[in-house]
Amino acid sequence: MPAAADLASRLARVQLLLLDVDGVLTDGGVTWSNDGIEQKTFHIRDGLGLRLWQRAGGRTGIVTGRSSRVVQVRAEELGIGIVRQGVEDKLAVAAAILAECGLSWEQTAFVGDDLPDLPVVMRCGLGVAVADACPELRAAAALVTERPGGRGAVREVVERMLQARGGWQPIVDRFAAARS
Repeated sequence: MPAAADLASRLARVQLLLLDVDGVLTDGGVTWSNDGIEQKTFHIRDGLGLRLWQRAGGRTGIVTGRSSRVVQVRAEELGIGIVRQGVEDKLAVAAAILAECGLSWEQTAFVGDDLPDLPVVMRCGLGVAVADACPELRAAAALVTERPGGRGAVREVVERMLQARGGWQPIVDRFAAARS
């Protein structure tokens, strides 16, 4: 784990937040209906966090090993234009996304939960493991969330990045000022 000052610097540099899905945006469970339709549960505060991140100028992308229509639907709902599903080599895909966006690894955070995420977590400027990630990923990450995947971990990361930039309190103040 980096020192607090180094972590704050890493958090403040992030321009692109890349996310795994199963175990990060969801709790990792997959439910199938009798009709064979896959269902996932997403945490609503993660969604608001991603919207706030985007409004503050941050970019968001999804890089996931599985393919699911519901992931595309959720990404569209949140305005996430970078969606790569069915990915076997997450590091190569992340590198291609960075090239497309004109960003460096140091400007990128990746949030993961399991071994397929390890190469990207180790390469990014801010590699993040959710609280219930596998031990190897937690050991390699610069930041381990307090919240588990699918239960507000992404929101926690967004808040930390915005706090490091001095942008979180103005958001809170805007919401507080809207009270009647």
